[in-house]
Amino acid sequence: MSGTSEGPTPATELGRAVVTESEILAPSGAEFAEFAEGAEAVEVAGPVPDEAVEPDASPVPCTPSPPSYRSVFTAAPLAMAVVDREGTVTGANAALADLLGRDQDTLTGAVAADLVDLASDARTWHAYRELLRGRRARLRCTRRLKHPEGHALWVRVTVAPLPPDDGGVLVSVADISDHRALQARLRHLRMHDPVTRLPNRTLFFERLTGALEAESYAESGTGRIGLCYLDLDGFKAVNDTLGHRVGDQLLAAVADRLTRCAQDAGRTRAGIPLVARLGGDEFALLVEDSTGTEQLADLAESLLDAIQEPFDLSGRRLSVSASIGVVERHAAGTTPTALMQAADTTLYWAKADGKARWTLFDPERNASRVTRQALVSSLRPAIDRGEFALEYQPLVGMDDDRVHGVEALIRWHHPRFGTLTPNRFISLAEEDGSIVPLGRWVLRTACRQARDWQTRYPDEPPIFVSVNVAVRQVWDSDLVADVADTLEETGLPPHLLQLELTESAVMGSSGRPLQALKALSDMGVRIAIDDFGTGYSNLAYLSRLPVSVLKLDGSFVRGFQIEDRTVQPGAADEVIVEAMVQLAHRLGLTVTAECVETSAQATRLRRIGCDTGQGWLYSRPVPPDRISELLGTPGVQAGVGNP
Repeated sequence: MSGTSEGPTPATELGRAVVTESEILAPSGAEFAEFAEGAEAVEVAGPVPDEAVEPDASPVPCTPSPPSYRSVFTAAPLAMAVVDREGTVTGANAALADLLGRDQDTLTGAVAADLVDLASDARTWHAYRELLRGRRARLRCTRRLKHPEGHALWVRVTVAPLPPDDGGVLVSVADISDHRALQARLRHLRMHDPVTRLPNRTLFFERLTGALEAESYAESGTGRIGLCYLDLDGFKAVNDTLGHRVGDQLLAAVADRLTRCAQDAGRTRAGIPLVARLGGDEFALLVEDSTGTEQLADLAESLLDAIQEPFDLSGRRLSVSASIGVVERHAAGTTPTALMQAADTTLYWAKADGKARWTLFDPERNASRVTRQALVSSLRPAIDRGEFALEYQPLVGMDDDRVHGVEALIRWHHPRFGTLTPNRFISLAEEDGSIVPLGRWVLRTACRQARDWQTRYPDEPPIFVSVNVAVRQVWDSDLVADVADTLEETGLPPHLLQLELTESAVMGSSGRPLQALKALSDMGVRIAIDDFGTGYSNLAYLSRLPVSVLKLDGSFVRGFQIEDRTVQPGAADEVIVEAMVQLAHRLGLTVTAECVETSAQATRLRRIGCDTGQGWLYSRPVPPDRISELLGTPGVQAGVGNP
């Protein structure tokens, strides 16, 4: 059998019988099979002798004598043989001789089991012997025999007992070769793709399931299996622009190239990989008894090279590429579902990494994907279960070292993965939309806490609370209404709430987001640009935005961390920061420096003119009660807020 399709039965297999079905019935009383079952009725008539009619008598109807069983047996078109209790043929008709390609005279005295191969499997042989002894009512089985002319002969063999007086059994043999050929043709059509003529998804999974059965690799082979899962890049554009006819031509041409690659790979390996079209523009190459990832990598490289060559179709030259997910592992313990899931995941990685490449399955990366999916599925329920909490990191004045505000930072106390920081789940929440209810919870909780500090420390200057806002919150919800309702519910003055958006989000704001920002600013809420300096800032556009605070990205501050006086600090970073601070002040904005970790950094930032600082020098993110200890305390960098 070819590695890429089903073909005719190899000649080397024609010499052995194949059992495809059998039916064995136990005896039921004295019932026996009809002797002449399947034979055509034969009528024999002759002239009536004159002396059979008496003179002057009325004519008497004459009934012809019934033919003898022997004449029926001889003339029957169904191939038959009478076999004695020892299994020896005592008589065979011409139809059986013609069917088996034997001289009729040579059949008498032959062993019946050898003629139709009844001894090839133990179960059928035992049933046949039992039938000869009168302990079975009937035996029926299908055999593939080798005809003397060399071709395969499919027959259905039926063995039934003769009446006790006659003894022995009747063996009838029906030629079902045409029926089998039709079945094979219908199966081929059912198991192959009409466009590419490759095995389809059904046949692929049949072969894959068989390859993963323990019997297929327990005694021989490497016990490993490999899979290249391939998808054409941009195939939909071909269909949409050039039509499905050209798309089908492209698929057929790709199939031809994949088949050639598989055949070339098979010349240097034990077997030819199975090439199948799984649907759409997806193809798979199954490598049984693979020798390791290197073999699959070489195959994937050859596939990419073959597909990247231009295709000439109907006077058009098309160039396409492909992404391939590669999986290679031990067959033991692997299921078809698990193998295909791994291949599908790896194919997704190949596309996400830039397309036109192959990617090898990585268990660690897959574990991250599984974890990611687990987080996504539990995000919304976690809000209702109260698994989220807020910690706060102080924003300290550079000139007086007092806490002017705090940034609310969310934590997820996951029952399985422990405490998770925002970088583990905020992007997931933005993707599936759960950032909207989660953002509302953060806003209400932070504002309620800020109001509590205001009422508990009335003699101290009130501190503001800074809350991060995702762009999707602006698009998918009425952020202005949410903020207004929260401020009214908690009683927090608007000027004590600061909303942080990333630079890329604010700089790209237009339409509804920009209107929302202006409405919030008019309400008295402070708007801050987070991670400023890392995006593509339009400084002219910045002057027209309702922004009051710039938060410099920590990468600039880290350039100040060299304290060895013999080493020149990051002068370029310091110049850039000084320029941004001066620009912000000219625009009427205040500046907060993030990631302040040392006193030397704080000193330089203070000299430059930075307004507030945030970082571990002052405090890590801490629970609300730790912030209470910092309120009204000068010299925060003494470490009161650090563990």
